[in-house]
This record gives sequence, C-alpha cells and structure tokens, in this order.
Amino acid sequence: MRLSFVILAILGAAVPASAQTEKMHAPTAADRFPIGETLLYEIKFGFVTLGEAMMHVADIDTIRSEPALHVVFAMKGGVMTIYRLHDRMDSWIGLNDFSSRRFVQDFHEGNSFRYTAWDIYPDSGFYQEEGVDSTVATSPDPLDDYAFFYFARTLDLEIGKRYEFNRYFRPDRNPVVLEVLKRDTLDLPAGRFSTVVVHPIIQGRGILAEGREARMWITDDDRRLVVQLKVKFPFGTLALRLKDVADTPPPELLEKPSGEKADP
Repeated sequence: MRLSFVILAILGAAVPASAQTEKMHAPTAADRFPIGETLLYEIKFGFVTLGEAMMHVADIDTIRSEPALHVVFAMKGGVMTIYRLHDRMDSWIGLNDFSSRRFVQDFHEGNSFRYTAWDIYPDSGFYQEEGVDSTVATSPDPLDDYAFFYFARTLDLEIGKRYEFNRYFRPDRNPVVLEVLKRDTLDLPAGRFSTVVVHPIIQGRGILAEGREARMWITDDDRRLVVQLKVKFPFGTLALRLKDVADTPPPELLEKPSGEKADP
C-alpha cells in the first residue's frame, strides 16, 4: 500500500498527446513554480483530521551539471494507533527540458518501510535504481510520479477530454492517463476555489494506480494549484484539503521518515 504513490503522479474523446505537444505546454520550471511555494494540506478521514501534508518547491540544485528544480512531497498522519504513515517523495526536474533527473521515495506506512531512489538520464535514454548495477531504458522526456503533479499544472485541461502521456520514466507503465471529469467549486480551509476535477491513472502499483479511484481538484486559473486530492484505501477514503499557501514548510514535514532531518 503506497499512499504517496496514490497521492502523487496526476492528472469524451481520446486525445493522445505527442511528446512535441507536451513540451509546448511545459514552460521553464523555475518560471512557473517559485522557490519556497508551499501548499499545506489537512488529511481528512470523514470528519476526522488525521495529519498534514505538503507540496513544496525547495530549491534549484545541480544534478550532473544540469540545473534542476527540487520539489518535495511529504505527509504525516494515520488512523490513531491502528495505522501510522510518514511518506516523503523528492523529485529533481530539469529546468531546461522539464524532465526528471532524480526521484526518491522514502515511505513508512504501518509496519512497512521502503526507501528507493532512481537516477534518470534523459539525454542517454536510461534510468538506474540505487544499489542496482544494471540500467533500464527510459521514455523520451521522462517524468516521475511526483514530477507529473507539476507537469499537470502546466496543462490546459478541457472538460470531457482524456489525455494520454507516454512520459512516465518506467516505459512499461505508460501511458499515464488524465481524464478531465467536470468543473467544481470547493469551500476549503484555504478559501473558495473554482476547479476542474481530474481522474489520474497509471498502470502498476503507483500513485495513480487503477483501482485507487484517485481524484484531483486543480484550480481553474493561471496558478493551477492542486487544492484537493482524494484516494481510496482499504480502511476508507482519505482527502487532502488545502489549508494554506505558505513560503516556508513546517519543520515537522521536513523530517525524513527515518527521523533524519532533511535539507529544506
């Protein structure tokens, strides 16, 4: 059960999107997503608040001599003493090509712990998992699970359309599908928002896996903020509801699931 996977990657007539079309929709990451942008969420299970989460633009780093936007997703919470979770995903997205360079998952869910990291080489056409000697062919202009959230925020999503993208960095799990269902107005702790509702799907066990019945609410304006996310789990449906847009993240959400302090 990988909550961050379900929570994360994103996003009628079928409208397959070519790599060329996708690039036209992807402006420079640094221009679109300012350093420090922090979307803070409450985690709700029905009427009960179970924890908090964030999507955070941390910094511009250098990955193999290329500038990359470092974005962080983190969540902490659980169902009292029955089920606890602390998940974190870090993604480094190339500033010049909006392709993933590195992706790290660090999960503590119930009694399960998992740390996995991938280095992704768009120019060379392969990716490599940390601790594994062999390399695997990747997709053109590859994106990881969390980078897809930011890619989705660059798109003009038309109601009733189905978009397919062959950019997931693990080619056997393509295409990533975004079904744009309807418009909706939400009253959330952070305010009232006009949104489009998106059903994201990815093959396999990932964040947008089929059977998870994920739904994303993205603001219908230039900001394209992800203001709500709902995901189905065996114990029920969790909702992440936007409570604030801040310039800095809470310290408790900057800790790694292992308890080690992470770089902001």
